[in-house]
Amino acid sequence: MGVTPKKEAVVAEIKGWLTEAKSVVVSSYKGLNVATDTQMRRELREAGVQYKVVKNTMLRIAAKDLGIEGLDSHLEGTTAIVFSTTDAVAPAKILVDFMKKNKLEDAGILTIKAGILDKKVLSDAEVKALAALPSREELIAKLLGSMNAPLANTVGLLSTIIRNAIGVIDALREKREKEAA
Repeated sequence: MGVTPKKEAVVAEIKGWLTEAKSVVVSSYKGLNVATDTQMRRELREAGVQYKVVKNTMLRIAAKDLGIEGLDSHLEGTTAIVFSTTDAVAPAKILVDFMKKNKLEDAGILTIKAGILDKKVLSDAEVKALAALPSREELIAKLLGSMNAPLANTVGLLSTIIRNAIGVIDALREKREKEAA
């Protein structure tokens, strides 16, 4: 039994996603209603994160072709992959936050099966740990904030020096004016 050209094309597409992604979250979505699914997809899309429903067999073949080992045991039931080509933290962060906000995990409606980071398969606990990391934007904001603090201190110091210098110049000017008078 050979793989049909159509299936080969699907596997190639999945391989492309897995190759381009900074990280991938593999999830299950049993009983996810349309409104919740639409809201989740909107939040993911707004963050530049893609959500694709995939067939387990196709994902299994794509992962095997790319040398990603240890994913097979997670590929049961419904499967969707969530990934970003620009941010390794965003897929996990947004999905985990959405699951918490809508209480979807406890109900078994939306669950994390596994993750993939640098061709290594992550457990659901590791995906949740990844979700707890600050996003790229948060890290940039922190970096800029820490760079800004010394700058603000320098500006404060310079303005104090300038104020003091002006005070000294004023005092000298007043002294000369009194001497001249």
